[in-house]
Amino acid sequence: MLEIIIQGRGGQGAQTAGNLLAAAFHAQGLHVQCFASYGGARRGTPVNSHLRVDQRPVRLRCDIELASAILCFDASLLEGKLLATAGPDTLIVVNSARSAAEFAEFLPTTRVIPIDALTISRQHGLGRIVNSALLGALARVIKAPTLAILTQALVDNVPRQPDENVAACNEGYRCADRQLFESAT
Repeated sequence: MLEIIIQGRGGQGAQTAGNLLAAAFHAQGLHVQCFASYGGARRGTPVNSHLRVDQRPVRLRCDIELASAILCFDASLLEGKLLATAGPDTLIVVNSARSAAEFAEFLPTTRVIPIDALTISRQHGLGRIVNSALLGALARVIKAPTLAILTQALVDNVPRQPDENVAACNEGYRCADRQLFESAT
């Protein structure tokens, strides 16, 4: 079973990202469980979206204790309770302009793939909305869902600017792909 935690701050779109990712996995024919938890339920407080994805129906009904992957909208949230869910095999995609080497200094046992999603989103006319770029990067890092299905989920579900969201998703995917290629060589 694939277990993913999406962490952001209220208003950044972590819950929307979870719903989009759930829609993509469902469209791929997988069973999905998606739920969110809120801090103070106001803009700026930490917000989590949790996903479980499997070939079989998902019957587990508790918080994720050991994540397969973490998608973090704000690097300042990479601490404490969130990092307690990261094991040695957990892949972390984080919205940051910092390098992977900088993250390795304080997270030496965890694989962190930083994506400058804010720059990508601004280049594609989305302003501060980083969901699509980060979802593209996550899809590349965990090799699921397929990029074609993810971009179709964006087209079907984003409220506006579908072409810009698809372009940002593709760019996030390519950025993660470059980082994975560079780290493998």
